[in-house]
Amino acid sequence: MDIVELEADAPNLTRPPLLILETVRRFLDQHGLGSGALRAERIGEGGGSNFSFLLERDDGTQLVLRRPPRPPLPPTAHDVVRESRLQLALAPLGIRVPNIRAVCEDASLLGVPFYVMDYVDGHVITTELPPPLDTDRAARRRLADDLVETLVEIHAADVTVPGLAAFERPGSYNERQVRRFSQLWEVNRTRELPTVVNVGRWLAEHLPEPLISTVVHGDYRLGNMIVARDRPDRIAAVLDWEMGALGDPRADVGYLVATYSEPGGRENPLGTSPVTAADGFPTRSELVERYASRSGRDIEPLAWFEALALWKAAVFCEAIYGRYVRGELTADDDRASRFETGVPLLAETAASVIA
Repeated sequence: MDIVELEADAPNLTRPPLLILETVRRFLDQHGLGSGALRAERIGEGGGSNFSFLLERDDGTQLVLRRPPRPPLPPTAHDVVRESRLQLALAPLGIRVPNIRAVCEDASLLGVPFYVMDYVDGHVITTELPPPLDTDRAARRRLADDLVETLVEIHAADVTVPGLAAFERPGSYNERQVRRFSQLWEVNRTRELPTVVNVGRWLAEHLPEPLISTVVHGDYRLGNMIVARDRPDRIAAVLDWEMGALGDPRADVGYLVATYSEPGGRENPLGTSPVTAADGFPTRSELVERYASRSGRDIEPLAWFEALALWKAAVFCEAIYGRYVRGELTADDDRASRFETGVPLLAETAASVIA
């Protein structure tokens, strides 16, 4: 059971619950976040990232609680406190992030840290297009254009403000990414996949010269956006900042196009947001051209960053697959079984990009 009412119920379970309503209700009361009884339900994609829960109170207050999966967790992964601090630094700059209301660093409450943010009403688009996007070709194009525009806004954020400057790290972001995910592969792997190792080695041997650092989201794709309900051709908020950092903006562009399904093109190997294959959405090259035009940046060598994106996806999807085979996921996460073949496919696609 993932959600229990009382703290006294938790010791009777075979594994710790993800939410204890009594504990969360007390935390919300202490921070003046609504009143009355509390209901909670799991929302969003699960298994791979941090978990999100919609919280509803009797007075009509709607919030979202975000927390990591159950421990044990890979080193430096699923750091929701860091994730919340990045969004808190971005919000005053006009970046489209949810409004964070409270952060709990005390792991004794739920076994892990967590944070609470305002609920943003809208659509998270993955496998189906809401009206009028399902019938309006021009609206689909406007949404894709705003997806690029939102990324340009993120990359234009002033990284010298104190809240963002705190995320600056010495050395090369690109080198750190390759080194970190090579180390994570050794932690995450459940089997021998030489292609993953070979791609990581190639990336390390062909590091591009970095651009001036910007904010980097790290998992930038349509499925991590909330699309406004009253204006579904516009991004209302950008979610899932777990891998956010200061680094090379081309990493986001490479990730966006590498995990994007274009009309008439190859299937996205990650399987995310397949709806962009519908007529009206731009091609990958059109996304890149629009980003380059709006940002004024030279985004080459983009193939290196596409390969990095696919390779990183293989590494973190292997972690999801490992939790699946060990029975650590929730009952809603059986789709993680697809990574038995999905991880090798991601690695092979990464290899083909740099062949």
